[in-house]
Amino acid sequence: MMAAPPTELAARFHGLRRLIGNTPLLAVDFTFRGERRRIFAKSENLNMTGSVKDRMALHLLRCAYERGAIQPGALIIEATSGNTGISFAAVGRALGHPVAIFMPDWMSMERVNLIRSFGASIHPVTREEGGFLGSIEKAEELARETPDAFLPRQFANEDNCEAHESMTGPEIHYQLDSHGLIPDAFVAGVGTGGTVMGVGRYLRAHFPEVTIHPLEPSNSPTLRTGCRMGHHRIQGVSDEFIPSIVDLSELDEIVDVDDGDAILMAQKLALDVGLGVGISSGANFIGAVMLQDRLGADAAVVTLFPDSNKKYLSTDLMHDEPAKPDHISPHISLQGFTAFNRVCTVCDQSEEWLRTMRIPREAGTPLPQV
Repeated sequence: MMAAPPTELAARFHGLRRLIGNTPLLAVDFTFRGERRRIFAKSENLNMTGSVKDRMALHLLRCAYERGAIQPGALIIEATSGNTGISFAAVGRALGHPVAIFMPDWMSMERVNLIRSFGASIHPVTREEGGFLGSIEKAEELARETPDAFLPRQFANEDNCEAHESMTGPEIHYQLDSHGLIPDAFVAGVGTGGTVMGVGRYLRAHFPEVTIHPLEPSNSPTLRTGCRMGHHRIQGVSDEFIPSIVDLSELDEIVDVDDGDAILMAQKLALDVGLGVGISSGANFIGAVMLQDRLGADAAVVTLFPDSNKKYLSTDLMHDEPAKPDHISPHISLQGFTAFNRVCTVCDQSEEWLRTMRIPREAGTPLPQV
């Protein structure tokens, strides 16, 4: 693959930035056990490839270029449970990079096929080969064998957190502020942990009383135990270990959600109000309702819908799921939603990106205008 000239590369970053971030904040109205409620959720399925991971992929690659840690046309290698692989495959291709993805072989076929559709190579890893931890080891091995390869290391890279501290957090702030609201709590499922850590740091800096909650499947409580303890169906969270970028001392109480309850909630969001979101979105919504039940019906609890239901067409999301006595979703009746679309001007820094990116370019060649 031919490497893009420096000026063209900067222009490509600019174009990608226009497709990633500044997603709507949805105010979802519902009743819970007959009481009127409202939860706020960032609609991250509206990013470029349909997930929140686009933010991280773009930010990590921008930072890598500025530090000289990646060269134009270099092979990008990453271990992922799916959405990050899709994001790096698409963003990497847009920037002129080949991409190799290592992932456990039990992820949905939609994830696999989407990654392949962007021209990336996929290396499936079985449970016998180590599953997710094995995927990370194999990615590291290929990177050692490949000259100039770039390994983002999403689970250990603080730029992951910074992506959300500099973009997602400010967006939530500005969108709530435009309606005279302040956040009482934020909750998000932990895969890499970048979202909850980054958003948490921003919100705490501006709203010291806000509580920040990591979420995981009750079927496999990795955060509580330090390792994966069982099988669960919320793809993208609880990946067998606690990532090094996750500092539980910075976070408040862990929220546990049953994967069946998450599936039922995601199905209800699609069927009742037309929000086609994935299983982790259902989990986040349930977690937000649980927190709001403790804080009070009027508490402004914020979460996000990480991706769409299109990546789950071959999973249990498309099948009937039995409700259990302790499930939350059967007690939720969705009424509708409105979208807060105010653009966060602090976050929308495409022009600043173009003028400050330290990508070498030909002398006297101006950067493209915004």
